[in-house]
This record gives sequence, C-alpha cells and structure tokens, in this order.
Amino acid sequence: MPIAESVILGEGVRIFHPSLVNLYGCRIGAESRIGAFVEVQKNAVIGVRCKISSHSFICEGVTIEDEVFVGHGVMFVNDKYPKATTGGRLQTDADWNVIPTLVRSGASIGSGAVILAGVTIGAGALVGAGAVVTRDVPDAAVVAGSPARLMARSEDK
Repeated sequence: MPIAESVILGEGVRIFHPSLVNLYGCRIGAESRIGAFVEVQKNAVIGVRCKISSHSFICEGVTIEDEVFVGHGVMFVNDKYPKATTGGRLQTDADWNVIPTLVRSGASIGSGAVILAGVTIGAGALVGAGAVVTRDVPDAAVVAGSPARLMARSEDK
C-alpha cells in the first residue's frame, strides 16, 4: 500500500497520484501537495501549504516547516557515515542514529539538490538546483554549487 495507515494527513492535502507514492509513519500538514514518485519515511514531518515535487525523497529525521517548496528529485540524507554492514552483518535500526535535518518556513529547494544530514536551511532561503548542502544555510540566503556556497541574500534580489 503506497500510503500506509500510519500516515497523518492534514485537511486538504493533495496527493496527485496516490498509487505512485510511498508514504509511511509521517505527518503531512494541511493543504500541502505531494507529487508522483515521492517517498516520505517514518518520523518525517511536512508542514502546511508545502509543495513536494515529483521524485523527491524525504527520509526519517527531516522536518520541513510551513510553506516550503521542494523541487523535483530532491534527496535528503540522514546518516553521515552510511554503510551496509556492521561486524560482517547487515545493519539494523539499532546500528545507527538518525541525524535530524530542518528546513525552516518559506524556504525553497531547487530540483536535484542533495541535503546532507544535520543541516538547517533557514527561513526564506533559496537552494539552487543541483546544489549539495553540506552545512547550515542562513535565513534569506541564496546558495548554489557543490558544496553549496553563499551567492546572495534573498532580500538583495
């Protein structure tokens, strides 16, 4: 089942292709929109009036506040040192800790961006398409590149 019973959907959430998403154990705020081929994992939170574009991956530990835009194919990461095994056996949930990531209200993340574990993207910030965000982004900042670097302040535009 693409949308698990454990998902909490706020009033007016629109999921354009319910059979083409994978949502489980997450919370999605009122009036948010979810595109096709989006996965939102357990314990992820999406605020109200957000737009999550197609092919995006929002993993456990990610909190997205209100009125955030997430472009197509955005990937979040929740582990700084991922590996398949520990001591010669496949890892389980007990072998790692989720590192929380926060996207503050009104931020926009361009298509194809990768957001590494443990960062905060500030309120009203703009992350350019294809950027790799490795450290915190200040409020109202415009960042781009790999690794993402400060290009401007959004109030300068």
